[in-house]
Amino acid sequence: MALKAEPRVGAAEDRRHGVQRMRRLATGLLIFMTAIFLAARAAPHHWIWAGYVKAFAEAAMVGACADWFAVTALFRRPFGLPIPHTAIIPRNKDRIGEALGDFIAGNFLTPAVLDERLRRLEPSRRLTEWLGEARNIERTADRIAEVLSHLVQPGEEWRELIGDTLRRAAENRPLAPTVSRLLDWLWREPGVQRGLNRSIEMLARYLAEHGDFIQTRMTNVTWRWTPKWVDKILAERLTRGLLSSMEGLDAPDHPWRADLNRSVEEAIVRLASDPDLIERGEVLKARWLNNPQMPEQMASIWSPASETPRAGPDPLLAGVARRGVDGLARWLSHDAAAQASLDRWIRVAARRVLSSRRNLIGSGIAQVVAGWDAKDVADRLELQVGRDLQYIRINGTLVGGAVGLVLHALDIGLR
Repeated sequence: MALKAEPRVGAAEDRRHGVQRMRRLATGLLIFMTAIFLAARAAPHHWIWAGYVKAFAEAAMVGACADWFAVTALFRRPFGLPIPHTAIIPRNKDRIGEALGDFIAGNFLTPAVLDERLRRLEPSRRLTEWLGEARNIERTADRIAEVLSHLVQPGEEWRELIGDTLRRAAENRPLAPTVSRLLDWLWREPGVQRGLNRSIEMLARYLAEHGDFIQTRMTNVTWRWTPKWVDKILAERLTRGLLSSMEGLDAPDHPWRADLNRSVEEAIVRLASDPDLIERGEVLKARWLNNPQMPEQMASIWSPASETPRAGPDPLLAGVARRGVDGLARWLSHDAAAQASLDRWIRVAARRVLSSRRNLIGSGIAQVVAGWDAKDVADRLELQVGRDLQYIRINGTLVGGAVGLVLHALDIGLR
């Protein structure tokens, strides 16, 4: 199986041309040294300096050939000959994958390394800066809305999975305490309180705008012998009384609001602790779970969405996602404690998810490398490091020549 990750075409071509250029340069230097060697060898014997040139060129040729063999043996068999210990990378691909997996697991995914790297990275600060641009907020919100749109339009497998998950969760959790926790969270949520205040305002506006209609309806249901002017007075007083009672109802200290808060809090406590309510909740839950029509009712929740596929994300979901991402960006940008908490949560998640499974991740890397094509691996690696390896050939040529020159000079001096 070939490698999955493809480098950018332009970058890969640039690297390939660079490797070929350096290969031609290293080979050209070898040919040049060979020509110098032949010329020095043909020089007259009384030219003393020709011996030094010959020694330099001869040793340079040896160094160039040795390094060419070493570089080539890493990736393939020189001249296609079955020479032992050549084509090292293709033959040891699986071992390289195992070593790579062990190296990453042992040096990058340990708890200490992950924690230190994430502390330096400061992901919440980077996220805040990234979300500081409006286009990034739009892009993130659109992506979230697209994912949510697919989730609310599941197929048969999704419906079965969601239904089974909800059923198991319902079976393992008592109904009344769960409703108590949910109600407690909702009642303390500022958004719910704002929605309640908005509902009160809308009701008060409706009463004010439709007072005549309410009065007409009331006069139609009173006794026939009651004078119309009495009905009208009663209706007007009732309407005004309702409006006056609703004034200030959005304030926390309003008597009706205080009674409502007290009733909700009592309901939260009773749902969590009253044995009778807990038992009745379990009976109701069992009746619902054992209802043979329950699977059809669960499926009907998703059917309207699945029957009308959309070309893009749902506009409502897109709006909600955009407001949520924008709120997250503003919250993080103004709350240093929230950034610190998010960083701490990311570090804990990284330790639990990555560090605890580092051996499994290392094995996965080894398995992926084992599935790669050996020739493709060698070509890709050569493409990445080929220029440096050709420099080794060039350096080997020059260093070999220098060593040969020194040895020739010592040989002459020691005679």
